[in-house]
Amino acid sequence: MERNKLLEIYYNLQRIRKVELKIEELYHLDEMKTPVHLSLGQEAVSVGVCLNLRKEDNIFSNHRSHGHYLAKGGDLKAMIAELYCKETGCAKGRGGSMHLIDTSVGHLGSSSIVAGAIPHAVGAALAYKLQKKDLVAVTFFGDAAVEEGVLYESFNFAKLKKLPVVFVCENNYYSVCSQLSARQSDDKIYLRSRGFDIPSESVDGMDMLKTFEKAKRAIDYARSGKGPYFLEFKVQRWRAHAGAGDSLAEKYRRKEDLDKKKIRDPIQEFTEYILAKKITDKNQLDKINNDLDMEISAAFKYAQESPLPKKEDLTKHLFS
Repeated sequence: MERNKLLEIYYNLQRIRKVELKIEELYHLDEMKTPVHLSLGQEAVSVGVCLNLRKEDNIFSNHRSHGHYLAKGGDLKAMIAELYCKETGCAKGRGGSMHLIDTSVGHLGSSSIVAGAIPHAVGAALAYKLQKKDLVAVTFFGDAAVEEGVLYESFNFAKLKKLPVVFVCENNYYSVCSQLSARQSDDKIYLRSRGFDIPSESVDGMDMLKTFEKAKRAIDYARSGKGPYFLEFKVQRWRAHAGAGDSLAEKYRRKEDLDKKKIRDPIQEFTEYILAKKITDKNQLDKINNDLDMEISAAFKYAQESPLPKKEDLTKHLFS
């Protein structure tokens, strides 16, 4: 992989991590009037998938969408303003953290409904095929979405029509506080699409390079006209289902999930790799991080100083 691409990966990983840590740092002030679902620990999937997409390709996301939005190129200021429910937010302050959107870069929206974005991606892929566009749709969802019937209906239709759609499951093993083993009899999620003759893979989603490589293969496959592809990325969710921190971790997480020796950091592993390969040096990485800190501080300042929606305009941009 070219040096510039590796540095782009590092930049995007750190950008997502730093944004979410800043959200967590300030969330207790209760100025962000929206629930937040942090993707700390899962950054590699967002980056690995989205950096293989074109700007015109579209993604459809779920409630844990900060990483997807940023990796696809979503406007940072508009995202933070949305968390503060400001008029300058990406959904005009009406959607909050679970309903991010930036159509200018191909992020066609997040849905708080479990599995809600899956049929949207299939519909977009159908449109691409009918319009003979060389585009791919990607839908991100968690392991709980595998328990919803709409996923299997989408598998069937996507295969039937050979649609250019990639299904991406971020399996962090927890649906709110319920461990995967308490919900599903078989943890081999990647096999679920095989019954529809859709190729699939199980990938170590904490390994940045493997994630990038497997995402590229799946996206190239879909774009070539061969039909849908399913990727299950196994990841670690470091925080609670929602909010900052995880004060109840010891009450619902398995003991092995709390073992510090088993907790991995995809950014640390990737950083060690590029330093060992002499792709860059610590000074350049420090510069990248300093630039990111300034960008993020400016985004939060912008959000905090932006106006709230006017009372008389609260029903604008709402469609239900």
